[in-house]
Amino acid sequence: MKSEKDQQSWRYPARWRFFRFDDRLLLIVLGAVVGIVAGLAALALNMGLAALLHFFQDWRSFWWSWLIPAGGAALSALFLLKIVKEEQGHCVPEVVDSVSRYGGRMRLRSSFSRLISSCLTIGSGGSAGPEAPVVMSGAAIGSNIARVFSLNDRQRVSLLGCGTAGAIASIFNAPIAGLVFTIEVIIGEWSARNIVPIAVAAVAGAQVSRFFRGDQIAFTHLQFSVDLIDILACLGLAVFTAAASVLLTRSLRYSHQVSHRVRLPLWGRAAVGGAAVGMIGLFLPDVLGEGYHVIAEIVEGAFMKGLGLIALLVLAKIAATSLTLGWGGSGGVFAPCLVIGSFTGLLYHHIITAVWPSVSWAQGGFFALLGMAGLVSGILQAPLTGIFLIVEITGGYEVILPLILVAAVSTSVCNAFEPASYYYRELVEKGYYRPPRTDARVLADISVREVLETDCIVVPKNMNLGDFVAIVQKSHRNFFPVVDDATGEFLGMIHLDDIREYIFDPLLHETVFLEQITDVGVETVDPDADLTDVLDRMDAHRLFSMPVVADKRFIGMISKATLLDKYRRELMVQAQI
Repeated sequence: MKSEKDQQSWRYPARWRFFRFDDRLLLIVLGAVVGIVAGLAALALNMGLAALLHFFQDWRSFWWSWLIPAGGAALSALFLLKIVKEEQGHCVPEVVDSVSRYGGRMRLRSSFSRLISSCLTIGSGGSAGPEAPVVMSGAAIGSNIARVFSLNDRQRVSLLGCGTAGAIASIFNAPIAGLVFTIEVIIGEWSARNIVPIAVAAVAGAQVSRFFRGDQIAFTHLQFSVDLIDILACLGLAVFTAAASVLLTRSLRYSHQVSHRVRLPLWGRAAVGGAAVGMIGLFLPDVLGEGYHVIAEIVEGAFMKGLGLIALLVLAKIAATSLTLGWGGSGGVFAPCLVIGSFTGLLYHHIITAVWPSVSWAQGGFFALLGMAGLVSGILQAPLTGIFLIVEITGGYEVILPLILVAAVSTSVCNAFEPASYYYRELVEKGYYRPPRTDARVLADISVREVLETDCIVVPKNMNLGDFVAIVQKSHRNFFPVVDDATGEFLGMIHLDDIREYIFDPLLHETVFLEQITDVGVETVDPDADLTDVLDRMDAHRLFSMPVVADKRFIGMISKATLLDKYRRELMVQAQI
């Protein structure tokens, strides 16, 4: 009999059967739809942020303007907790967790909840980025469109990826970056079945952006004159960006830990963090908001500040981002990484210019551009995303070689200090992250109930040994679950290897009862248990089978033989994708 999951892929409405002849065609068509809708969601967030930032612009000069980020962060947290009933988070880890453990299932309200909350946080001056919220929105859009069409888990994950690609492509006008980010960070595997629909969705999302906002790159720059000495200097910049990435990662983690020790509700902690950001912004306004205007000035060569102030801005932006996201604000780390990276690159340029004044170095914008790639690659540990994102949002194709160098080195150095990326660390620590094509991911697609063996003969504890021997003669099993006659509760197991000396002694058949020879300390399995944990327990106790018990009632057995057979069939299915 087919499992519910196997049957699901065949339960399609009749009106959609036309597309079922070609599964790839279905995903391409739906991927384009998802990309367009996700692109519109990203566009809506961009417009909302622009409106709020413009609205608050005239108030920034007042002494009490530090209260604006506090109010925005508090309202953002209240909206999440009280209205949409969602917990505060960084968005992308939730999407990765959905792919890793839940087959891409996401709630419908996630398609708009983080857009609104992040708009309140960032629009009021909070130091965060709009990219992570649109990723979650696009992912939820793709997931729920898959639900409307009754798609299976693998198809749902593909459409979830289409949503994230369309959203990133729209907000940056960068379709290749949207594709690469989705495959490298969200999906985690380069599969032809996923790449084509995700690429279509990324192009669709970018076209939405271009239709409403024009075909323009985010940051224009002067033509760079790059020599060999500049490329060699990139190695030092990669170390700088790696250090900044590790500092930002640990600052975010420490800020999150400190905020949870404060005895305030989430909205109160968010307000405290927002107020602190506002105080920093009174003296260093460049750290407020997403900060794209600062990046534009830097890469265009119009940011005229000294070495000391730039170093202070690097630390201040890291602190502001940690206070915003660590204390309950809503948003992502993409935009802060770009700003911190541009500051770090410019700082590095000032340092090498001061140390070697006789060398004709490339412009500061060149090193700022590379710094952005280094920060994004380092904190996400996704070098391809860093490379293609910076190339597309700046048009800096002429610096592709140093971009690759900085991204690769920064990622490697960061990995030495932070084994998991900012998005994956918490999932890895909790055991939630399951990379594709691994035992954990394959087993995640199998439930205990799918491998449950129900042909066991249950025996009561008051049965005598003689009657039990008669049952054994007709059974093909060598283990028997024992239950209480009155309550039906599971008591333990009898294994034939443990009672052979009693079975072959006829004098004991009428005097020994099963209760006396039952192993009551047997390991049991919950029907909702994770199969990876079940296998680990079997290996630890050298078991080949375990009883499955729910509410103290025996419901079946789970064995390594059945589990590994199901595992093999599941692996064959996934290998065809």
